[in-house]
Amino acid sequence: MVRRMNVILKNRKKLTAIAGCLLLCILLFASPVRAAEVDDDKLADGEYSVSLEISGGSGKASVTSPTLMTVEDGVPYATITWSSSNYDYMIVDGVTYYNLSDEGLNSKFEIPILNWDSAEEVIADTLAMGDPVEVHYSIYFYWDTIGSKGELPQQGAIRILIVAAIIIVGGGILNAVVKRRSKY
Repeated sequence: MVRRMNVILKNRKKLTAIAGCLLLCILLFASPVRAAEVDDDKLADGEYSVSLEISGGSGKASVTSPTLMTVEDGVPYATITWSSSNYDYMIVDGVTYYNLSDEGLNSKFEIPILNWDSAEEVIADTLAMGDPVEVHYSIYFYWDTIGSKGELPQQGAIRILIVAAIIIVGGGILNAVVKRRSKY
């Protein structure tokens, strides 16, 4: 046991370097994501997150918030993911948008954001009641909640998995160094 402790103390520079690298990786990947830089009324093309609320219908269905917002040629589009797989299309400003998700997954649509901080009236067709029924909803997109795509829950989970992988690999390397040194 004493011999092992001496080996560990001899290798403290390596161990300190490895621990420092692990800590740096944790700080880089687990740090909060900065909000996207947004001008007063313009968004650069790219991907963002945005919070939204929905009202109307029976109140049983909901949508994921925050959600992904993609800006193309200055026009923002929100990815609306329902809590149900029973929606087959949405109508926004007279245009029909069809479900983009695979069979059996929650319905997902990419629709334009026409209004900020006020009601955007949409119709969503659901098959949950047997026959198709068009249900009227109001969606509210909140300008002051626009942020980095990294603020989405899915992106946070990815960062956590990356940090966990780095810790596991770093721990394995540290373990191998200690075992190799303890044999001498």
